[in-house]
Amino acid sequence: MAQPVVMDARGLRCPLPVARARDRLAEMPEGSRLDVLADDPLALLDMQAFCAREGHVFLGHEVEEGGAVRMHLRRGISR
Repeated sequence: MAQPVVMDARGLRCPLPVARARDRLAEMPEGSRLDVLADDPLALLDMQAFCAREGHVFLGHEVEEGGAVRMHLRRGISR
């Protein structure tokens, strides 16, 4: 399996982390994994809702040293 693409959205506030993830996922092949780093406290909930709404898979997350959240997404099938 290919390594995930990592997108750094630290320092961006809602809705920019989700908007950037949407744009990045649109460029990726179906089934690809995108890891998003964000430090906005709302990013985790927003990203989960975005994935559910847009047909992507939210694979989970970890809190990194320094407080940023690394969220793991899998690009869903185009509608």
